[in-house]
Amino acid sequence: MAEPDETGSGEDRLIARHFRPLATDPGAFALSDDAAILVPPAGCDLVLKADAIIGGVHFLADDPPDAVARKALRVNLSDLAAKGARPLGFLLSLALPKEIGDAWLSSFARGLKDDAERYGCPLFGGDTDRTPGPITVSIAAFGAVPHGAMIKRSGARPGDRVVATGTIGDAVLGLKLRRDPAAAGRLGLDAATRDRLIARYRLPQPRNVVADILRRYASGGMDVSDGLAGDLAKLCRASGVDAIIDATCVPLSEGARRAVAAEPALLAELLTGGDDYEIIATAATENLDALIKEAAAAGVVVTEIGRIDAGEGRAAFIGPDGNPLVFARPSYSHFD
Repeated sequence: MAEPDETGSGEDRLIARHFRPLATDPGAFALSDDAAILVPPAGCDLVLKADAIIGGVHFLADDPPDAVARKALRVNLSDLAAKGARPLGFLLSLALPKEIGDAWLSSFARGLKDDAERYGCPLFGGDTDRTPGPITVSIAAFGAVPHGAMIKRSGARPGDRVVATGTIGDAVLGLKLRRDPAAAGRLGLDAATRDRLIARYRLPQPRNVVADILRRYASGGMDVSDGLAGDLAKLCRASGVDAIIDATCVPLSEGARRAVAAEPALLAELLTGGDDYEIIATAATENLDALIKEAAAAGVVVTEIGRIDAGEGRAAFIGPDGNPLVFARPSYSHFD
């Protein structure tokens, strides 16, 4: 790898030092131009996605810079996975307060480089700015699917089964433990469990290894970023169907189960809170076993949690007593 060019403006030097090494695709022109070229694979559609994370909203001030970078990329990779898309690359826009120095940026760039290589998703360009406000990291990611094969929210059909990857609610608990360290004792969580939950908040685990499997077997799907209940309702509205979910079947980690056992009211927070970055999908009954088995072989647990019925776009969660759960706030929203 060539040494970065340290001539030019301060912004030019910042880009050359920290981000040019991430621009490994020839179409990025080593970040030397105003734009880049991305050639989609033959017979494929481009899938486009943009998400931003903001200091104090999506991460905390003392979160490690490399984890901030990884989270910024991974929340976009999660959406590509839910669409059945293979990552191709991304654009990065950074708004940095003056107090952010070279050490923070070096760690941020290392984390971003590691994940760009891990997921085969190189940098194609972007923008850097100063801001008087908190750090803002905005990424636009690009993926590819065979023509016409993207998984849509609108694909669910009556009779389909509803499935979820991984476990739900860990990030909500992780954030709670970051803000209130004493909560671990109240919830009966040991140090190792506490640390695992905090890690789930800091660092999503996008399910890109099952993107191809979902594309073959799922009729509809999306990633869970604003809470399982709210995001499933979005899918139902797009598809014009209802979902009936058995809340006792929603996959919870051992730590989440302990927390709910200690404070049963927490279950509603786990089902409605954000930052899971798991995938909910619907699949015809005849495709369900193959989806679950192939995902397991790829290292991702997929759990059946309910069914799709004819309806008008509602998602009902049935509690342990057989009655529908009522949520005070069914979904995370930046604008409520």
